[in-house]
Amino acid sequence: MIKLVSIKPVVWRFSLLVLLVLGSGTLGWSQNPDSIHFANTHWTKERIAAGVRLYHHSFAKGTLFGTTENINFIKIKSGFFRKAKFALMAEAKTLRPTSDFMANNRKAIAAINGNFFDMKNGGAVDFIKVDGEVVNINRKNKNEKPDFHQKAAIVIDNGKLDIVKWDGLVNWEEWLKQPNIMLNGPLILKDNQRELLDSSSFNKNRHPRTAVGITKDGAVILLVVDGRHANSAGMSLFELTKVMQWLGCVQAINFDGGGSSTLWMKNKGVINHPSDNKKWDHQGERKVANVLYIRKGK
Repeated sequence: MIKLVSIKPVVWRFSLLVLLVLGSGTLGWSQNPDSIHFANTHWTKERIAAGVRLYHHSFAKGTLFGTTENINFIKIKSGFFRKAKFALMAEAKTLRPTSDFMANNRKAIAAINGNFFDMKNGGAVDFIKVDGEVVNINRKNKNEKPDFHQKAAIVIDNGKLDIVKWDGLVNWEEWLKQPNIMLNGPLILKDNQRELLDSSSFNKNRHPRTAVGITKDGAVILLVVDGRHANSAGMSLFELTKVMQWLGCVQAINFDGGGSSTLWMKNKGVINHPSDNKKWDHQGERKVANVLYIRKGK
């Protein structure tokens, strides 16, 4: 059983040398002032549970992408997946705040909002399966092809999380065998290569963002960027991709964002600043259809 511990935050710093090595080669971001500043950032670090850490930093105006950015992320070390497992929770039609999904879950450690949903009628518009039971199916375009947020997925088996890419089949999600599946997207990193993104407003405009990434050594990162406020502009998907790669991720996927972007933690509640109430507080959660969360292992 994991004992949740609240301790005084300490300062954590990326190794500039390591990041420059990771960023060398054809990507060339090691020469970018943003990447250099990011590599030298002093992050506040807090232990949440065994192998689970919270990191936070607020970038002052002009220090990252020329604007202000408030970033929180949780990192789960690869050797602790027996103690801290991943899971999904979903409602077929009802929308609830992320914190409400976790309210009576005694094993929950932390959670983020999930995939895209129908704000009017409830339920996800993307396929989700929880513990072997399909909760929602894809709502497809007229041409029957998957939408941009249906071409990648989080899959969970025995509490361990992985990211998979659309294989080109129309009903590809039906062939995935894992008991827990959440289609989402777009995929932004695959095998340490940036995925091709178009110039749509969804991709290029700054919004609050939620993302999940996997590092080369198998650690998992759950990240939330605040936005739509003077204290944090939010990010484009191009900027988000860079941040996930600078954190060492070789695989990364975008989740639903905007007013949905929420990071919840046990004994702390919502720790980011959801934007739906247009205030810089923790009360502006949007109701969502499902969540990805970390729970205590058996």
